[in-house]
Amino acid sequence: MFKIAFHPIYKHSLPEGHRFPMLKYELLPQQLLLEGTCTPENFFEPEIPNDKHILAVHDPEYFYDLLNLKIPPKEARKIGFPLTQDLVRRERIIADGTMKASEFALEHGIAMNVAGGTHHAYTDRGEAFCMLNDQAIAARYLQSKNAVKKVLIVDLDVHQGNGTAEIFQNDPSVFTFSMHGGNNYPFKKEQSDLDVPLDKDTGDAEYLSILKDTLPRMIDTEKPDFIFYLCGVDVISSDKLGTLAMTVEGCRQRDQFVLETCHKLKIPVQCSMGGGYSPEIKTIIEAHANTFRIAKDLYF
Repeated sequence: MFKIAFHPIYKHSLPEGHRFPMLKYELLPQQLLLEGTCTPENFFEPEIPNDKHILAVHDPEYFYDLLNLKIPPKEARKIGFPLTQDLVRRERIIADGTMKASEFALEHGIAMNVAGGTHHAYTDRGEAFCMLNDQAIAARYLQSKNAVKKVLIVDLDVHQGNGTAEIFQNDPSVFTFSMHGGNNYPFKKEQSDLDVPLDKDTGDAEYLSILKDTLPRMIDTEKPDFIFYLCGVDVISSDKLGTLAMTVEGCRQRDQFVLETCHKLKIPVQCSMGGGYSPEIKTIIEAHANTFRIAKDLYF
């Protein structure tokens, strides 16, 4: 069964004119249902998880400050959203979506979260629309259950997964791979286990060539028994916050290659959507929907 985490809280109300495209969390499930890629039975509704799973990754002082809306104003500004109880609840529910999806992936080979990919959340702080690092929390969760030993995080968002790199910097059981725009936010990069910074305006052919050369060799070396895939669509040329020059079709081929690789090697994979900031919402929805279409065709 194709399992997808979704909760109505994902579409959080923001001030008029805010640059984050919250609407995509409402439109993407609608599109998947409309075209028949998914049925209502494919979706499951995550809940607020036990705090212990979040505290396995995040500093207690930071987490409780977040819960009580006591993040200092300077730190709160870096998050980029007005802090509210609903927003923090949303973030916790997103983390649960990724945790539960990772369990479904162990069972069915793959599972998705319509939101997530909050890779700028550090151990002790949030930034850039990220407060709790969903895939880091889920990785620790699977390891705590002895469900997996070695985890690979494949982060193909246009921005480096700086928070993820920091969280796992001294942990050989989680290998962090980030392929991103070199001259893009975050301007002070952390050190992932493998970083591949790309030049401005890198297009489909070069991007896919590098990925196809890098990913199989890395899997062969690291031998992960689980993969978390952050499949941000902000690699597309029209993206307002990106620096690359990929087409929607090139982005589709990227997802096709990653998921075919996981499928062929029988490594379970959980996908979180990550960023996408093209001016036209239909571009974002089409690029995200492609990831679900590929997963459905390959696995089900």
